Amino acid sequence: SSGINAEYGGYEENVDLVVKNARFDEDYNEMVTVRDIEFYSLCEHHLIPFYGKIHIGYIPTGQVLGLSKLARIAEMFTRRLQNQERITKQIANAMIDAIKPSGVGVVVEATHMCMCMRGVQKSGAVTMTSTMMGTFLDDPRTRNEFLQFCRNR
Repeated sequence: SSGINAEYGGYEENVDLVVKNARFDEDYNEMVTVRDIEFYSLCEHHLIPFYGKIHIGYIPTGQVLGLSKLARIAEMFTRRLQNQERITKQIANAMIDAIKPSGVGVVVEATHMCMCMRGVQKSGAVTMTSTMMGTFLDDPRTRNEFLQFCRNR
């Protein structure tokens, strides 16, 4: 049972449970980014793992979120049978629901074992998805700043 919860516990969680009391009033209106959040998930199509890193950025409008909560939001959605495109969008929507920022950007980069083990068998392929909302979608400078943060290693 504990193994099942570790792998699929995301079905039992929601944004309010995950962020709890980690919303803080703060007069800060510049970008906040947490990058390289490791994740492991299971492809709903092939029941084969995929894994990688998630980068989340947002611009607060009076409230910030405890930094670990960004990783917990990501984990909530990756601990389900999933596809990468949906994870990317769900994380962005959850950030909007949690603190109503002026914008959110999410980038997910993943290796899909179905690409490595089956069919085409291309072990070096990395799949990238992104979702931009609010100022990250509307303002190219904001989007570019976030994407630069994601690239800098």
